[in-house]
Amino acid sequence: MSLESRLLTALAPWRAAPAWRVAFSGGLDSTVLLHLLASLARRERLPPLSAIHVHHGLQAAADAWPAHCQRVCSELGVPLTLLRVTVDAGPSLERAARDARYSAFAGELGAGEVLISAQHRDDQAETLLFRLLRGAGVRGLAGMPASRLLGPGYLLRPLLGVSRTELEAYARSQGLSWVEDPSNGDTRLARNFLRRDILPALRTRWPAATSNLARCAEHMAEADELLGELAEIDLAMARTNGEFGWLGLPSLDLAALVGLTPSRQRNALRHWLAPLTPLPDRDHWVGWDNLRDAAVDARPVWRLGAGELHRADGRLWWLSGDWLAPPSGVVPWLDPSSPLELPGNGRLEFLGTPPPGPLTVGYRRGGEVVELPGRGRRDLKRLLNESRLPAFVRGRLPLLSASGRLLAVANLPELDSLRAAEWRLRWTPPTNDQGLS
Repeated sequence: MSLESRLLTALAPWRAAPAWRVAFSGGLDSTVLLHLLASLARRERLPPLSAIHVHHGLQAAADAWPAHCQRVCSELGVPLTLLRVTVDAGPSLERAARDARYSAFAGELGAGEVLISAQHRDDQAETLLFRLLRGAGVRGLAGMPASRLLGPGYLLRPLLGVSRTELEAYARSQGLSWVEDPSNGDTRLARNFLRRDILPALRTRWPAATSNLARCAEHMAEADELLGELAEIDLAMARTNGEFGWLGLPSLDLAALVGLTPSRQRNALRHWLAPLTPLPDRDHWVGWDNLRDAAVDARPVWRLGAGELHRADGRLWWLSGDWLAPPSGVVPWLDPSSPLELPGNGRLEFLGTPPPGPLTVGYRRGGEVVELPGRGRRDLKRLLNESRLPAFVRGRLPLLSASGRLLAVANLPELDSLRAAEWRLRWTPPTNDQGLS
């Protein structure tokens, strides 16, 4: 099959997308991709085609690239969008530039639109080798996926089965021109070292090294898919509805996980945590062992990159965002007929007719007492223990008071003090940050 036919076949499932956007750097790979797509668009019924160039501003040579990209796009009749980004300094300039680039791409895509990128088979082999040397697991060794979500749209890599040699041959046969990134020759950068020094040496000894590495990534992707299916089977037993589902937090039944082998426990948790936080390395998984095996009356916490995993009421709970900072202070409720926004702690409202004021909302400081119908004055701490409310919630549970007297505990009507039947206090907890974008 010709290169055009192979590209069209790879993109066939996406021909109904609202638009095709090409990640166009001006280099060899993206120049060939754009030229192929522009040629196909002249004789095939395809979604509207356009290009996006991201200018990082990291080197002087790159200042001429937007003009070059505009010339190429004008010649092909393809609209071009130029995005300028600021790259944050950090331990890895490569990673920071990549993050800034893909964040810009995601912000430019509309719902259902696809961004088509030009990574090829050599890039995939390089990625696999790079991750192998870093000790990646099955998911990492699956390399770059052919498609994935990106913002409101999708990222596609239809050239992963094509070698760079094929792309260069096409470019020369078509008389294409492209820019060369001077940083590509800097072998102090890990990927350049692999590309320029290691992979050529491997191909000298094993001519099929690149294609074999790329094929290995395909095998790993299939294995990762099977592990995902196994994880879903195991998580189905753990995704039960607990008593405190109104918290709106991701949670799992601990007993369902503990009944699995340790390797299946880790597999299920990796699958569950992947959308929520960067996954821990192998050594850091001892945090899971400590949380799982802690004493029944303990309050273990496993701290991860984007949040914390808590154990309470026989369940695992994922906390992030506002849940990581306990609220404090006393908030006056000047208009009880309207919901009260609590700083960093969601919203409070009355169901029914509010009691007479002035009303305030605060949080536990210790020593609180509430008077319950038929039970007299009771210590709030003991009452909360009896309710089995997870310990991490108790410090942020809104307490309603009038003239210094505790009237009600939000969402626990059994702890309301001598209240009239015509009202109830409802708390909508803060939205848990759902993790990675």
